[in-house]
Formats: sequence, structure tokens, C-alpha cells
Amino acid sequence: MIIRPHLHWFRMLLAWRGSVLPRLLPRLFLIFCISIVAVAAHDHLLPVSLNLNSTAPFSLIGIALAVFLGFRNNASYDRWWEARKLWGQLLNDARSLIRQALTLPNRPLPKTEIDAFTAVLSALSHALRHQLRKSDPSEDLAARLPKPLFGRVMASRYKPATLMLWLGEWVQRHAQTGAIDPMAVLAFDRNLNGLSDIIGGCERIAATPLPFAYSVMIHRTVYFFCAALPFGLVDSIGIFTPIFAVFVAYTFMAHEAIASQIEEPFGTDDNDLPLNMLSLSIEDATRDLLGEPALELPKPEDEGYILN
Repeated sequence: MIIRPHLHWFRMLLAWRGSVLPRLLPRLFLIFCISIVAVAAHDHLLPVSLNLNSTAPFSLIGIALAVFLGFRNNASYDRWWEARKLWGQLLNDARSLIRQALTLPNRPLPKTEIDAFTAVLSALSHALRHQLRKSDPSEDLAARLPKPLFGRVMASRYKPATLMLWLGEWVQRHAQTGAIDPMAVLAFDRNLNGLSDIIGGCERIAATPLPFAYSVMIHRTVYFFCAALPFGLVDSIGIFTPIFAVFVAYTFMAHEAIASQIEEPFGTDDNDLPLNMLSLSIEDATRDLLGEPALELPKPEDEGYILN
């Protein structure tokens, strides 16, 4: 994900990174070529004639298409925003669990126990990131987990759930020794259930994209409309048809491309959630409660924060 500081209006016009324009250029060039053909056919430079003089059908289709694109973008943005709220809640629950581990026991627990609890909680965010992106978590987990637990986690299919199970076992072990009383166990369990809801919510978003038939219908309509538009404009604006056709095509295609990107918020496109940065931020927040040094987070580039 690319997060920029507020840009001057003129620089915003020229912004390249983080926009969908680079991936649209080949398609816009195709619309430009179709517009040239429309102008040539209209001026009888080609031995074909295709006149769509009335702009009313294009106006009606364009309005309907804009409404459908609005619904598509809203549906995709809802998925993106829900995913962001889930990761924000993961940070809150992680902080709450560390605070409870430090303050709720009847007697101070050994530092090694607190450090182990914190390490597993930090590893959980990295494991969840890798599960959602279907990437290999071994390097991140090996750096944070003891070898026995690392082997157990890598042998499981749902690694975040296995780590959450270990956190519950940690609470159970100290409850059996009397270090954590039953009321404190309930407080721990409430936040562990919150972690379970977060993991399940992320899995639901990742496993259930928008219905394919809905997406492909809008995709086909956008490209058919943009390809036919030059033949509807050429009679009224003549040689300026390529300019206006490409501009209108950019508007519709960009909306469709943005919706397609944010529909899967856990990917690595420019506008997806910065899960790497969020995982490190959660780990840094837990370390801060223990008074440990801050992690070295990615530095901003010249044009803003380039995160992934």
C-alpha cells in the first residue's frame, strides 16, 4: 500500500505511483486506436461506414454503468474497510492481553513466561498475514518462536489458530498453579475469543470474494461501452473523439480496476492493506508494554510511505 502526504493539486494530477494508470495504459491505447478508426470511418477514409449518431443510448448506458460501478466500488470498499478494522482490533486485543499478563496474576510471573507469551502473540499477526497471502511463514515464525512450538505450528494447517491455542494453554497452566484466579481467566478468555473472531473474519473475507457473475458482467459492460463510445461521439466532436473517448474510458476503467484491487484487501497491490507494516506495528506495540527497544520499521521514501 502507498500512503502519501497531502499533495499539491498540480502534483496530484501527475501522481503515478499508487494510481492504476500504469496498468491501464495498454487498454487506453486500444481505445485510442478504436477512436482513430471511428474518425477515419466517419470521414470516409475507410471503405466502411458505421454511424451511431444518437448519443442518447450512450447517455443512458453510461448513467446505468456509473450506478453499477458505484455499487461495485462500495461493496469492494466495505470489504477493505472491514479488513482494516479487524487488524486494528487485533492490535487492541494484543495490547489488552499483554497488559493482563503483566497486571492480573496474583503474583508476578517470571520474565521468561511473559516474554514467551509476548513472542507468541507477536508471531500470531505474522502467521495470520502469511495465511491470508498464502505465503511461507517459516522465516518469520522461526525468528520468534521456540523450536518445539515452531515445529508444532508448522505442522498445523491453520497456524494462527494453533498459536491462539497455545496462548489459551498458557493461561490454563498458570490458572492451575493459582497464579491467575478464575475472574482473570475470564478476562483472558474474552480477549482470546476476540482473537478468534478476528481470525475468522479475515478468513471469511479472503475465502468469499464478490460473486464472479456480478464482477464479470460489470467488466464486460465497461469494455463494450468504452469500445463503442467513439462511434457515438465522432459525429458531434469529430477529430477530438480520441481525446474524449480515452478520458471517459479512463474514468470507467479506473473505477473498475480500483474496485478489483481492493476487493481482495490482503494482497500486495498498491492499494491493498499494508499487512507487513501492520504486523510489525503490533509486534512493536507489545514490545513497548514490556519496556523493550522499538523495532526498526520501514523508512519512508522520498514520495511517501511505500508499504506492503
